[in-house]
Amino acid sequence: MTGRFITIEGVEGAGKSTCMSLAAAEIEKCGKRLLQTREPGGTELGEDLRKLLLGHRHHGMADDTELLLMFAARAEHIQRKIRPALHAGQWVLCDRFTDATYAYQGAGRGLSLQRIAQLEDWVQGTLRPDLTILMDLPVDMGMERAGKRSTPDRFESEAFSFFEKVRQGYLDIATAQQQRVRVIDASRTLEQVSADIAANIGQLIDG
Repeated sequence: MTGRFITIEGVEGAGKSTCMSLAAAEIEKCGKRLLQTREPGGTELGEDLRKLLLGHRHHGMADDTELLLMFAARAEHIQRKIRPALHAGQWVLCDRFTDATYAYQGAGRGLSLQRIAQLEDWVQGTLRPDLTILMDLPVDMGMERAGKRSTPDRFESEAFSFFEKVRQGYLDIATAQQQRVRVIDASRTLEQVSADIAANIGQLIDG
């Protein structure tokens, strides 16, 4: 594969959408062809699964069901969108990927990290992001921001303690995989955050 794969992660309200826009601008400024996508979603089937996962119709969904639906959407996404783009030399910028599964279903729901790793290997093979930008901020600040933008989805309706576990799950990943994961303090000004995003994207482009 000749393209590069970048993922954006973070808890609710951390500014992932803003990060996506800023990162995309940096990549395209350097003349790279770019595919922007998201998880769960990214394909017609994936978007249908997203509605099931984020909507309130199936509130109380079994944790294992949630995990398997996430990977079902991911399998379709990789097959239909991500791998073809990378093989064609495009850069791929994705709003959430498997780190979110480790954080939300692993740390948040308490599911086995080994089980998630097995699904990761099966669905993805050797595919891993070249760079992950983790937008980090205190949970209370993130929930306050998220509450102002829209009606909470099924995940956003979880208890505060759930998101504390999710945030710690993300930080544990960042500690264990420092070469790939870059933590950005999303509680700072937009100018400071933008400068950090540009620097991290620039390092990948120059590398």
